[in-house]
Amino acid sequence: MTGMIFEKAHPFYSPHKILFGPNTIRALGSEAQQLGVKKALLVTDPGVIGADLLRPVKESLESVKIPYVIHDKVEPEPPIRCVDAATKQFKSEGCDLVIGMGGGSSLDVAKGVSIMATNEGRVLDFCGIDLVKNQAAKKILIPTTAGTGSEVTRVLVVTDEDDNTKKVVNSLYALPEIAIVDPLLTLSMPPNVTADTGMDALVHAIETYVSMNATPFSDILAERPIQWIAQYLPVAWAKRSNLEARYFMSLAATMAGMAFASGGLGAVHALAYPIGTGYRISHGRSNSVMLPHVMRYNLTGNPEKYAAIAALMGKEIEGLPSLEAALLSVEAAEELLTTVQIPFRLHDYGIPKDDFPKLVEGGMKFSRLFVLNPRDLKEEDLFWIYEQAY
Repeated sequence: MTGMIFEKAHPFYSPHKILFGPNTIRALGSEAQQLGVKKALLVTDPGVIGADLLRPVKESLESVKIPYVIHDKVEPEPPIRCVDAATKQFKSEGCDLVIGMGGGSSLDVAKGVSIMATNEGRVLDFCGIDLVKNQAAKKILIPTTAGTGSEVTRVLVVTDEDDNTKKVVNSLYALPEIAIVDPLLTLSMPPNVTADTGMDALVHAIETYVSMNATPFSDILAERPIQWIAQYLPVAWAKRSNLEARYFMSLAATMAGMAFASGGLGAVHALAYPIGTGYRISHGRSNSVMLPHVMRYNLTGNPEKYAAIAALMGKEIEGLPSLEAALLSVEAAEELLTTVQIPFRLHDYGIPKDDFPKLVEGGMKFSRLFVLNPRDLKEEDLFWIYEQAY
């Protein structure tokens, strides 16, 4: 950090309560009871149902006699209509608690339901920063992946199908009353989902760490996740039942989410969004593809921080000039991607060079993220990065 640290306010955002650890899902019923609620809507997706992950949720709620209904129709990269459908069920069933369980899509839809339950209009009306006017309905968020960190952030992302773009609601009212992070719920993730979500968490930690808006809170909360993900993602990917790896990946994802909730994100996300929406590639995978290329572009903007990232990821940097040490962070990221078998070239996904103008146009729609990026970007810079990523 620079001397400017002493001249800025440092906001920190988090849920009211986080329960972390194996079998914490069993406490759901008692936690819901303490919130004083009468009926819950469980927002989830078919994958969670298929993996039988709702069983302990049902048992815990039934043990304290809290009735519930299930909405299990959340889609990946959720369209706005997913929020609309779940909100309609929440209201018609007379619910006063939203429980989101699943990956980032289910958690984001649950956040959307809690906001729309108490605010008139459409989700699109609240896309932006602090546009939600009324306190949201109570919510408990339970991740079943170790990646998005949505359980601890003040943002939710939906897809606007009218123009096929991502829209973001950023509000304190998106923070849950309670986040329950049980690493045992991540054991059912297959290797490719483990890799994609784990790299998503790494992107959160790295982008926050080098952000122009980094704070003492975000630095502390980003450093350990970078180290843990480099160490434990290959293990979790190789052996899904390794409890130590799952424990630290879940912890890393949640902490990285808390980090970016305070420090903000950058150009990796901006350039990844049009890849995700344009080619139906998951958010974690599209972030993964762009990570090393944006890192390489950004190095001169914050070489000391990128050098620290290299060291956190296991590279020996002692005695090296800062820029040379910083370059090792890109090498470390590419080695990790290779280990967990994530290709990081656009041509590997059938994306032709002829589509670059469309990608650049899409990336420029998220130019607000360039403000916090450690190096400025113009349209020609986006072309250069996509060229390097090809």
